[in-house]
Amino acid sequence: MKNFRVAVWVAVIIVAAVLGWLTLNITKTRDMPLAEGPFGVPFTLVSQSGEPITEQALRGKPTAVFFGFTHCPEVCPTTLFELNGWMEKVDPAGDKIQAYFVTVDPERDTPEILKQYVLNVSKRITGISGTPEKVADVIKGFRVYAKKVPVDEKDPSGEYTMDHTASVFLLDAEGRFAGTIAYGENPDTAVKKLENLISKG
Repeated sequence: MKNFRVAVWVAVIIVAAVLGWLTLNITKTRDMPLAEGPFGVPFTLVSQSGEPITEQALRGKPTAVFFGFTHCPEVCPTTLFELNGWMEKVDPAGDKIQAYFVTVDPERDTPEILKQYVLNVSKRITGISGTPEKVADVIKGFRVYAKKVPVDEKDPSGEYTMDHTASVFLLDAEGRFAGTIAYGENPDTAVKKLENLISKG
């Protein structure tokens, strides 16, 4: 009987030690900083001015990135207009945050068309286009949804529109993902997100 009690206590001590070790390691794992690299993929596209632009443009300062297209009837012009207004509130001088509008419709959105379209809304947002293949790689790399949709289902090769992700992506100064601003988000919430993005650098 005495040996049985000793064995039970030994077992209890062993279990307690194992649980203590597991708890310690789980706590350490939670406290370890997550290794996060730049969001998206390397790319070489074309800015609205016709100059080459790479992923390095998304570094150096907090960045807002929106994917859309110039034939977009409502979501894109609304988002760009609102984004410009939010940026003017949080960064009147225009030197703390930058923004890019990446087309999901490169077949129609040439740099020239993008420039005319974007400048009608903002002088602080830069349009980006490129070959369909390269733009497709960026869309995939940023985990953006974009799909060509025929206006007339009976004529799939005719006029089309684009379904696409409607959120604005927020990146920190290192190009790391820092959140999103949803389409239709409360303006005060959107401004607060941009303020937080700037404060974190």
